[in-house]
Amino acid sequence: MTTQRISRFHRAALALVLPVAVIAAVAGCDDSAAPKAAPAASSVAAPSTSTSTAGPASAAPAAGLHMIANNGHQLAFHVTPGSSPTIVLDAGGGEDSSYWDALVPQLSQATGSQIITYDRAGLGASEEVKGPWDPKAAASDLQAGLRELGVTQNVVLAGHSQAGEVAHYFVLANPGVVSGAVLIDANVPQFFTDTQTQRLVALTTPQIEELKKAPSTKANRQLIATADNFGPTHQAFHKVSWPDGVPVIYIVSDKTPFDGSPQDVQAWRDAAAAFTKAGPDRTLVIAEGSSHDVPQDKPALVLKEIEQMTATVK
Repeated sequence: MTTQRISRFHRAALALVLPVAVIAAVAGCDDSAAPKAAPAASSVAAPSTSTSTAGPASAAPAAGLHMIANNGHQLAFHVTPGSSPTIVLDAGGGEDSSYWDALVPQLSQATGSQIITYDRAGLGASEEVKGPWDPKAAASDLQAGLRELGVTQNVVLAGHSQAGEVAHYFVLANPGVVSGAVLIDANVPQFFTDTQTQRLVALTTPQIEELKKAPSTKANRQLIATADNFGPTHQAFHKVSWPDGVPVIYIVSDKTPFDGSPQDVQAWRDAAAAFTKAGPDRTLVIAEGSSHDVPQDKPALVLKEIEQMTATVK
């Protein structure tokens, strides 16, 4: 793999689950298909910063950055004050909380809700964790942050791409906390059949081996961690079921993460349809003309669906 190819791979992987990004490269996607950079932060007053390691907060958390400890590492959570329900935004693979910078002020104005964004371990201002990426551990990090901030009920959880895995494990481990969810072209168990998982591993292994030879950076280490143990992690995820008591709006992108690979495009669409049919109170919405990067391509649609879910659970 050339240096130019690796660079293109890095850019694509920022907004996608790592193997999905590599499939796009294998399918012949060029630089024009790479996700757009996250928008610049909105012009608001500089946030306050706090460090928290104790039990749940007794009052509404202050606006700004809160560094919260869980299992020996620090995690960055960002709070925009507002009322209940609390909207929690979780970005896709390789993305941190800045991915939502343009959407947060719009959501705040439209809903009046408290909004929380955060950096998963190894991303943004959060500390790295050694070993393969683990969606259960990521769900534990989210749980620790929300508890510390005093958010223990009436959450609207919105997750993009890889965050779909975190969302599943979070709602199962925290019954009664999430009142509704908006999954945005998110990973769902139905996609990760043994056949599809084996195909992803086989197609991505050469690219991962090349990436391991590149200079070690925080970004590279996170990409490699996502690929490590990918097969067993997603075989386990395939057996997970979303609880019937939590309503979901699922937004599927028109082009899917696999634009250019018809076989994988169809598998992604079939999984989205199967997920929404698998339980009550699940709605499938198609983001017409959008790439996998729906929050950047169709922000008005994402805003509308999160606003709708928020109004439903109030």
